[in-house]
Amino acid sequence: MLSVRAWLPTVAALAGIALTVALGVWQLGRGNEKAALAERLQIAQAGAQIAIPTTEINAADVAWRRVEVQGRFVADYTVFIDNRILHGVAGYHVITPLQIEGGERYVLVNRGWIAAAADRRTTPVVVTPAGLLRITGQAVVPGEHQFELSTRVAEGNVWQNLTLSRYRATVPVPLQPVVVQQDNALDDGLKREWTTTGPSPDRNYGYAFQWFALAATILIYYLVTHVRKRKT
Repeated sequence: MLSVRAWLPTVAALAGIALTVALGVWQLGRGNEKAALAERLQIAQAGAQIAIPTTEINAADVAWRRVEVQGRFVADYTVFIDNRILHGVAGYHVITPLQIEGGERYVLVNRGWIAAAADRRTTPVVVTPAGLLRITGQAVVPGEHQFELSTRVAEGNVWQNLTLSRYRATVPVPLQPVVVQQDNALDDGLKREWTTTGPSPDRNYGYAFQWFALAATILIYYLVTHVRKRKT
């Protein structure tokens, strides 16, 4: 009868194979999710441009679609989303609500990026165009659960992340459930360089291959060092 010590290599090998296969399957699933998202983005971006109305819309109907909206910026309610890097330079994304022409509803507009001031205690001066404007871009839905560096997530008009619930709690105005990622040019000095191709699944597929390869290595090592040894 084999002792417990004799079974330990087998148990360890089975545990290692199970763990690495599970991690490989997880990475494969993540890759498939990203591939599906990238496909949905391509389909959405190829569709006709949608005009955002004054009536409340369903976020799922316009998410990742090309949109346009007319209205007026309300600069007093602008917030700066901190720790946004562009070409290695730290800065902010500038979020300003746009009151939609013909109604009382607003839509948040991510107007673009601006470099942080040398003194981080002050926010940079942003030019906000006045009058009736036409904004075009992509409709995105910001996540409600995001990693925060500290509990000080919103100090004045400088925030770590943008969530619609946080904005609604701070500025009680009727909002559309999406944010327009502006791409048309305005004379405001902001930079608009957005990534619209979606997340690439290649890295996840690469990790999945590595985990499956490690599982195969453990199996081969176990067979060579234990099964063959027992036969001899």
